[in-house]
Amino acid sequence: MNKFEATILISPDISNQILDKEIDSFKSQIESQKGKIINHENWGLRDLSYNIKDFKKAFYNYFQLEFDGNNMKKIQNNLNQNEKIVRHLFVKVEKHEELPTKILANEEK
Repeated sequence: MNKFEATILISPDISNQILDKEIDSFKSQIESQKGKIINHENWGLRDLSYNIKDFKKAFYNYFQLEFDGNNMKKIQNNLNQNEKIVRHLFVKVEKHEELPTKILANEEK
């Protein structure tokens, strides 16, 4: 099992219920590929550095995951086909950083 950190940007034009469903859908995709979700942080609605698909904001969600890297293509294809996902980024890591992340820790101060 490989360790990954994923950041998923979700469209700002959706309701909280649909946002929760999208997050649950992503989690179930990982679990269906025999992966584990170690941690999840919801960073909330944030400004984008540049417009993506005419959006100036997106809901940011950060995940610490463990799954077989051979399943990455299938997971990314599912995310690419979902119109509610604005962007996604997976980074392979040796070990997961401690939570809360700096982004969330700065907000709590």
